[in-house]
Amino acid sequence: MAINFDSALGIHPQALALREKRSEILASNLANADTPDYKARDLDFKSVFQQALAGDGSELKRSQQGHLPSRNNVLGADLLYRNPQQASLDGNTVESHIEQAKYAENAVQYEASLRFINNKFSGLMSAIKGE
Repeated sequence: MAINFDSALGIHPQALALREKRSEILASNLANADTPDYKARDLDFKSVFQQALAGDGSELKRSQQGHLPSRNNVLGADLLYRNPQQASLDGNTVESHIEQAKYAENAVQYEASLRFINNKFSGLMSAIKGE
């Protein structure tokens, strides 16, 4: 009997990929905290994840091959701008303390996804070994 990893691991690999992309976006925000006119970005994990699970193809399609793809598109979802709580004189919307908190929260959730996948593999190994 063959093992289907897609059904065995469930949604966790997709969640892991989304958390990884979100980490890159949040790290970019932190790296540009002192860049004038830089706008902090983020993605709505819940809506992107629901789109990824549904696989409904709700992302924009190019009608012709020559059309350029959207640069603000990550995994089928548009990046959102973060509204600052306090405006900056140089036009930068990155608030380091908020970005650090979001990054830490995402890191914890990334670790949780890794643990879920690890537990799934441990269960599969136990089943294969007959333990």
